[in-house]
Amino acid sequence: MSRQAQAAVLFLLGASLLHAGFTDLYLRYVKVGLRPMLLASGVVLIAAALATVWYEWRARRAAGLHADEHAEEPVGGHAKGHAEGHAADGHAHREPRVSWLLVLPLFALILVAPPALGSYSALRTGTALQQPYGYADLPSEGALRLSLVDYAGRAVYDHGRTLKGRQIKVAGFVALDKAGTPYLVRMALNCCAADAQPVKVALTGRIPPVLQPDTWLEVTGTYTARQAKDPVNNGPIPFLQVSAAAPVRAPQDPYDETWNN
Repeated sequence: MSRQAQAAVLFLLGASLLHAGFTDLYLRYVKVGLRPMLLASGVVLIAAALATVWYEWRARRAAGLHADEHAEEPVGGHAKGHAEGHAADGHAHREPRVSWLLVLPLFALILVAPPALGSYSALRTGTALQQPYGYADLPSEGALRLSLVDYAGRAVYDHGRTLKGRQIKVAGFVALDKAGTPYLVRMALNCCAADAQPVKVALTGRIPPVLQPDTWLEVTGTYTARQAKDPVNNGPIPFLQVSAAAPVRAPQDPYDETWNN
């Protein structure tokens, strides 16, 4: 590609990163903590594009001045042939227009927001539940509103010690395996959506009669010691004894980052 084309692609890529970083679009690709780096990358790319245009303009200006210095030279057959040779060379080295297809993914990034990973990915990936380093203190009274990852970690690795006898509220999206077993799921990530993995909680008790995969629910229930093994990686899946469930709107950040804290 020519320098101008390179600058255009750099500028469009930088603008796309800034667009994603200044809106919620970036949450579909990376976790919240990477937003400053995303914005910084966009600024650097735009600066590189402007610098490329500047240096190319200076080079063309210098070449123009150099050509003017030789404008008084006689134009003979040799000079004419030399000029024609340059013209032929310039035509031979023209960049293929197909290279501009590289810009299409950038427009896709701006115009089309990909959906967050859901039940299809969750059921084909083993649970990523890990033992936490510790547990935060919980309020002594009232219902416990926990992240799904927090509940799963306490249920499996703390054996429900802080959950017994308490009403618990958790939220996630629905996944149904081939046998029809319902799970409440949050996708957890370390860095970006490419490494997202599910944390699953199986549901039992008063489950709604009709469940649609990828529907977000807030479930109210109680701890149960029952557990299952994930068929994908044999990881632990705790159960939650459901007493009530209600649909809720999907969160602004569809990925849960707290699983590795």
